[in-house]
Amino acid sequence: MAKEKQERILDIFFRGLHGEALSVAELAHEYGVSEKSVSRSVGELKAFLADHRDLVGNMTLQYDYKQKAYRLCFDDFLSNTELFALAKLIIGARAFPKIKLLELIDKLVHFTTPTDRPLLRQLIRKEMFHYAEVRHECESVENVLWQLAEAIAERREISVEYCRMDRSAAVHRCYPASLLFSDLYFYLIAFDTDDEERRLVYFRVDRIRRLTVHRQRSSEAWPVFDEGLLRKRSLLMWAGKLRTIRFEYSGRSVQAILDRMPTARIIEKRQDRYLLGAEVYGDGIKMWLLSQGSWVKVVSPPEFVEEMRGEIEAMGALYADNGENNVDN
Repeated sequence: MAKEKQERILDIFFRGLHGEALSVAELAHEYGVSEKSVSRSVGELKAFLADHRDLVGNMTLQYDYKQKAYRLCFDDFLSNTELFALAKLIIGARAFPKIKLLELIDKLVHFTTPTDRPLLRQLIRKEMFHYAEVRHECESVENVLWQLAEAIAERREISVEYCRMDRSAAVHRCYPASLLFSDLYFYLIAFDTDDEERRLVYFRVDRIRRLTVHRQRSSEAWPVFDEGLLRKRSLLMWAGKLRTIRFEYSGRSVQAILDRMPTARIIEKRQDRYLLGAEVYGDGIKMWLLSQGSWVKVVSPPEFVEEMRGEIEAMGALYADNGENNVDN
């Protein structure tokens, strides 16, 4: 009997962990015991939680008068709304292969209550069915990420066999500084050990075919790196120099610009447009500004204006033949 009682208490506890509403009457019927027996088990579980705060934190078994049932409550447990939001983010990122995504979503769904579980599955069913994963060169992005994270924490240099955009491979030895996620991909931010100027290099983690973590820890004094500042100043994760730019924007939502470019600020509000300034790294900003079409006009610095003008002229030349080279329908 004592063993049955212990198993019943553990069963109630784990059912509570999974978000079930614990009705004394329903549990008594299910276990084939009296309601008093279940109430005593609940009381012992409540006493255990109260006496072992060092183990369970603020976890408590609280009675819900509306549902006439107990619920296990604790501060660091994800709510159904939070789980739903996380599931949507993971699906929208498209960063994992579909098989791995199914595993992750299944784990998240598992922590919802049994009554809400079917609803969550229904809400994400169509997105899961039409999910299109980003193609990867490595077997497991999450495994490579963890190896890189350990190398960063232990200050170890690494060598990576990297697949370039043209599908050729190259081996780089570098000092890993940070890991970031941006626009579909995870990125490794590192310092090239062969570069005397200690310039940053970016690697897409999914293109790392082979990773070697060297045993000897780096003893060099590498530059201080602030990944938060890099994220604020970078668009589309293209490496390059830091520059301050100004541009005019006449589109529908200047807030969308400010959200996309955290360093951007409004300098002046004109009749039908805004003058904005921003600090940015690399050529990603050029690619993104071009995607805004006639809504954007770069006004400084002069060399960046010329870069934009040259790119726009090259784009125009592609259409200057009036369709002579177009494929016939």
